Order: sequence, then C-alpha cells, then structure tokens
Amino acid sequence: MAALLDIAKLNEYDRSQKEKNSIKAEENASVKPETEPSPKKLKIETGSEEAVEDQPPLLGDTGPSGKPKIYGDQLAELKRMLRERTKKIRSVPQFRLRELGENASLKVDINDRIPMFLSDLQHLLMYSQIGVHSPYSPARWCALEKYNRLVNVNLLIVENISLYHFTSHESHFPFLSATFEHKLEIITPNSYKSDIVKDLSMVPLTVLKTHDLFNTLRNFFHIEEPEVAVPVSDEKLPPFDKYPRTQLLLSGWQMVEENFPLPIKGLMERKYVGYILTKEQYKDVTPYSPMFAIDCEMCRTSTVKPDNKIVDYLTKWSGINHKMMKNVTKKLKDVQDDLRKLLPEDAILVGQSLANDLHALKMMHPYIIDTSVIYNITGDRSRKTKLQVLAREFLSEKIQAGHQGHCSTEDSLACMKLVQLRLRKHIYFGDAVMGGVHQELRAYPDMGTSQYATSMLRQCTKVDKTASVVGLADIAQRYKFYVDKGESAPDKNISCSAEKSNKEVVRRYCESLSRHSLNIAHVRVPEASLEENGNCGKAFKTVDKWIRQVYEETGDSSLVAVLFGGQKQGNGVCFLQLKRDFI
Repeated sequence: MAALLDIAKLNEYDRSQKEKNSIKAEENASVKPETEPSPKKLKIETGSEEAVEDQPPLLGDTGPSGKPKIYGDQLAELKRMLRERTKKIRSVPQFRLRELGENASLKVDINDRIPMFLSDLQHLLMYSQIGVHSPYSPARWCALEKYNRLVNVNLLIVENISLYHFTSHESHFPFLSATFEHKLEIITPNSYKSDIVKDLSMVPLTVLKTHDLFNTLRNFFHIEEPEVAVPVSDEKLPPFDKYPRTQLLLSGWQMVEENFPLPIKGLMERKYVGYILTKEQYKDVTPYSPMFAIDCEMCRTSTVKPDNKIVDYLTKWSGINHKMMKNVTKKLKDVQDDLRKLLPEDAILVGQSLANDLHALKMMHPYIIDTSVIYNITGDRSRKTKLQVLAREFLSEKIQAGHQGHCSTEDSLACMKLVQLRLRKHIYFGDAVMGGVHQELRAYPDMGTSQYATSMLRQCTKVDKTASVVGLADIAQRYKFYVDKGESAPDKNISCSAEKSNKEVVRRYCESLSRHSLNIAHVRVPEASLEENGNCGKAFKTVDKWIRQVYEETGDSSLVAVLFGGQKQGNGVCFLQLKRDFI
C-alpha cells in the first residue's frame, strides 16, 4: 500500500511539472529574441526551489517492469520474508502421482485406464507412518515427500458404493468432487470375493508367494480348490529345485503393474475385447506344475498370418521375413486353439516381459514367471534388464547376436534356463532389489516369516505412533481380530472402537482425529438405499456430508483419503487430498 501511495505522488508531481513547463514554453514563444539564438539548446528550468521541496521522496530507480526499485531496510525485509516462505514451502509434505498412479486416474479415458489394488493404498498408509522402515513402498505409483511432517493420515472407508455410483451420480457428491484432487480407480476385494478389512489389515512381509497370495487370481480365474491344502514347508520339490517354483509367480498386483491382461470386471468389456482364457478352468499350481516358455514372434514352430496386410516385417526384431510368411495360412484363432489344447490346467508360462506376448496372443493366464521381474541387476524395479544381458551375465551365453533378427526359440530357451538357474540357487538370486532382504528380516525379527503376514496397524505404530479404528460393531471386531492375531498381548497404541450407526461412527471419528497419527473410519451404506429406483441420491448426499465433516475436522499438513469399497460387479474408487494451509 505504501508503494502504491509513493507511485501516486510521483504521478501527481510529474503532472504539475508538465503544466509548469508548458506555461514557460508559451511565455518564451511570445517574447521575440533581440539577438540571434544560440546554437546550443536552452536549459529549461524544471522547477524552482519550492518545486524541489514539494517533490515526494523517491524509493529508487524504476526497474524493467516499470515498478520502482527498493533499497536498504525495505529490500532486506523483503528478502527475509522470501526466505521464510521458501523454508516453509520446503518443510511441508508434498504428494504427487507417478505414471502408474496417473494411469489409474479417472481423468484417463476408461478404455486406457489401469486400476490399482487395495495393497497400493495399504503401502501408502504404512509409508506415511514409518517411512523407509515400511516393508513396502508406494513409490511405484506415487511420491510422498516429507512424510515425517504429516500431522496425521485419515482414511474413511465407505462400503457398497462403487466407481459406477460416483461417476453416475457425481452431482450428489459436490464437496468430494470439488475438494479431492486425486481420484483413482481401484480393484477392491469385493471384486474378487475377499474382505476389505483383511486385505487392508494384513501385510505379507516378503516377496515369497504362499497360497494365501493367490486369493486375488483365484477369483479372477476359475481355479479349483485343492482337496487337501498342503503346507508349503511340507511340499516335496523336484530334484534340482531349492524352493517351490510357485514362489516365483507374479502376484495379482504385479500382473496389473506389468500390464498383463486380466479378466477384471469392466476391463473385459472395454479394453480386452476379443481376449480369451488359456483354459476354461484351472487347477491349483504346485511345485511340480510344468513350465512352458513362450515368445510371441514364433509359437513353437508355427508362424501366424495376421488378418491385416503386413506393411513392415520388422525383421531386425522379429526375425520374420516375407519368405517365411509366403505359404502361412494359420490365423491367430488357430494358435489360440493349439495353445488351449497343449497347456495343462496348472501350466506355468515363462518369458521375458511376457505381458506383450499375451497381448499379441489375446490370451489370459493366471500363472506367470517373468524373467524381467525375477531378475534385476539395476537395483530399480522400473528399469528392466534385456534378455540378451541376462543371458550373458548369468548363463554366459550370447543370444540375439546375429543380424537376421531375434530367434524366438533361442529367446524362449534362454528364459527357461534363467528360471531353472534361479530355482537351483536361492529365492533372491539375481535380484539386486531384494538382495538385502535377509538383512532386513534380521533387523526386524518380529516381522514374521514367509508364511506369516503381520498386522498393518502394528507396523504403523512401531515408532511412537498411535492408530485409531472406528467402525460398526462387526467391522471393528474384525479389525481387532487381525490386530491381535498371533500376538500374546494387545497393542496399547491401537484403539478399536465400535458404534451402533454410521452417524455415530463419523461423530466418534471426528472427535478422535487430533489424538492419533493414523485414523480409520469404516462405515457401510445399506444396499437397499442404493437402488436406482429408490432414493439413492439422499444416501449419496449423506456420504458427501460425512466426507465434509471429516475434512473440516482434519488439521493442515494432513493426508485425507476416502475409499469407496466397490461391489461384486464394480470396482471401487479412492480419493486422495493433502490438506495444507495457504502459503
């Protein structure tokens, strides 16, 4: 404001001087000179002593923008304010999505969107509480900076509301839609006949694959339940295998991350049209399940003629040329039929970046060992090592060395050899990312074994943190069951409270937000109130009101998450917003 007044004074002073100069010029023009004018320009007085006294104090020279410069104490004060603001900006938490998170955003076209799993949200919750000590990191899909500056993390779970409900009735969620920046499609346990409480509460602590980790895939595909469940430790192994080959299989979320085609509700209708399963029904996989290496440039010894005209054979990469395709009549459907006849019901497919091959085949399969995942020499999961390099480093073999393109038989054989080598060594052989997992397990001896999953809430409260869960009676009881599972004594840092109604859950939840680092509220909207011919709009507006209450009670520098639990026939949606004061 002071600078504005100074500028106004300067403008007024300029106008007065201009008027005085104009009057003097008229007077000089009316007087005829007695002598010849001097060739030098006359010095025009810009004002008298009185005018100088009337001039307002100047702040300084004018800068390129036309605004006056500042010096001295004012400049020092401005620099101090800028330093404080910069320091404050750098100290507050920051949250942003990475590429995989962006792919799940509702901003992405529904045909290109790749949903996330509930485990992704679980990893974010754990990282927000214990940072680098978390067994899992959310770095694959998001970045949370200055997690230790978070005041608290608040999660509201609303069961029975799906992505469809939100997108179809978004006008009934005005606060939620306008306030939360990140809206992500998520595959919730309801889609694969599991339980939100269980999947959110329990954390598998290593990458070792036990039977429990196949629950997701078991419900995507038609997999027969084994008549008698055999513990992993009691399973007999093939002569040269040091551990079950099932431990190298990709989990459900890994298959989504690697862009494998999966029979997920919604994606089948829009993204995987024309895709088929390798079998109508599958058997449970075992350490003796046969492995089949596949490379899609050539399936066994058959080439496939595409339906469309070939414009480029890409011989350098495919190894296919015009001569090879001249008399080929076999179509994609014929190859699909051949594979369906060839593969047994518990077959394990092996390959390098096998998702690309399955997309080319337009086929889906539940049991996958991908050499680009189980081998990693970069130390970074996002950076894949070429098969040529893996063969050279681990097999001492040269492949893809000729100028006639890749040989599919050679590539497939190399993949099979790499998997067999890994089975003869140990579970972390050739994996720079997981190479230190033994040291990590020794550092956290109470974190369990490969066949044990610990409580997510217990992990979050290991470093002087507290957590609170508020839910309906049956829901709160399940949370408490998983918190106390396998433990001799209850955890004093974890509070589980039961309420009789959704309204009471939200009220109790809002009252306790400031007292705990991690807060979870779990409500359930009756399915009857969500029927399209009923008054579903009222139910949605009530949910939006709950979300507003939670958000307004949340302090600055806090992460707020809302999870719609989805339904059997529809995915859920997760909303995320980092609340912070205006800087």
